[in-house]
Amino acid sequence: MKSLSRLMAIMRKEVRQMRRDRLTFAMIFGMPLMQILLFGYAINMDVRNLTTAVADESNTHLSREFVARLEQTQVTKIRYRVNTAAELEELMRAGEISVGVAIPKDFDRRVIDDNRTAVHILVDGSDPTIGGIVDALRNMPLAFDTTPVQQKHDLIEVRPYYNPERRTPINVIPGLMGVILTMTMMLFTAVSIVRERERGNLELLINTPVSSAELMIGKVMPYIAIGLVQLALIVWAGDLLFDVPVRGSIIDLYVAASLFIAANLALGLFISTAVKTQFQAMQMTFFLIMPSILLSGFVFPFEGMPVVAQYLGEALPITHFIRLTRGIMLREAGLVELSGALIYLGTFSIITITAATLRFSKRLD
Repeated sequence: MKSLSRLMAIMRKEVRQMRRDRLTFAMIFGMPLMQILLFGYAINMDVRNLTTAVADESNTHLSREFVARLEQTQVTKIRYRVNTAAELEELMRAGEISVGVAIPKDFDRRVIDDNRTAVHILVDGSDPTIGGIVDALRNMPLAFDTTPVQQKHDLIEVRPYYNPERRTPINVIPGLMGVILTMTMMLFTAVSIVRERERGNLELLINTPVSSAELMIGKVMPYIAIGLVQLALIVWAGDLLFDVPVRGSIIDLYVAASLFIAANLALGLFISTAVKTQFQAMQMTFFLIMPSILLSGFVFPFEGMPVVAQYLGEALPITHFIRLTRGIMLREAGLVELSGALIYLGTFSIITITAATLRFSKRLD
């Protein structure tokens, strides 16, 4: 009985401690709810609403019917109308579209000629989620004929750009860079301030002339170098083991990675100012890592997610970094073409490091 009494006392003590630790208590309920919401709503393996551009050089009643039927499939969402196939390639290279539809001037004649392809579909093969579009479009019934295309003749020719062999490592590794750097960089810095406090070093730092901003930046800078070393290791292993190319500028890749690493380190520092223990810091980090993987377009079709999930994904640094890595490594795009993602990462880093500095100063007061 005494043993049972002692056991019950320990259990009561742990329950009281969890109740006092609000973050841990919130995680008990927040983590399963978040996973249910993410897996139930955000994850969608169907290929839907892919951003599409059309170059209809024929501009006939028949070609317009074809474009209308194409949009009715809900696989594509036409947002751009251009004049030539070359403009489609430029938009795809910049990451503005996932699909390009090129309709030649003699489209009407090609439709009735079994020996000629009437439509060219350009598909961004740098995104692994786009592969399913090939069969979906080839089997699409025509507006002027309910017979599936394959049963009639090869009216549609699909051209997968940037990864014509559809090799999985080429698609996965550019995104995996973002996942690895997110996990390591955020975790390193999330525990840094807390560790200083638990070891009693924070009081010593407070008594030095170092300002809050200097302390925060000083914490970040060494880890940026570590992150770039990790990037070099990933690029080297990807090339050596999986033959994954870096078609664009390696300097551009490192510039993009530097901003992304800074963004994650700033977020980690902000977490460290919001928690009291290293355990809480790790909890918060893993709480953010799952949405970063699931909502970034790394595994599941970004454009197939609900609008709310897309907004959440756009707020995550990894979403923009994956666009940068796939653009630079696979599409040979330059930083100017991908400037939107760069601007977001830079802005996110500045805002987050400022918030972490202000919060740290407030806690010291």
